[in-house]
Amino acid sequence: MTLSNLLFRLLLVTAMTFSVVACGDNNAEDAGEKIDEVVTDAGNKVEDLCEDVKDKADAEDKDC
Repeated sequence: MTLSNLLFRLLLVTAMTFSVVACGDNNAEDAGEKIDEVVTDAGNKVEDLCEDVKDKADAEDKDC
């Protein structure tokens, strides 16, 4: 998975989350929690992708 593909998916998920929130009961706390989950998941995926790239490149520093 390329970085641009991952960013596109992140943008798509974020847009869908906002769409679901807009159609909901306007509960700000629930909306905030959903957004936090999406951002956390996206951050984890980016970190996993970074670690995979460094692993395949046999980099000495595997932290991202």
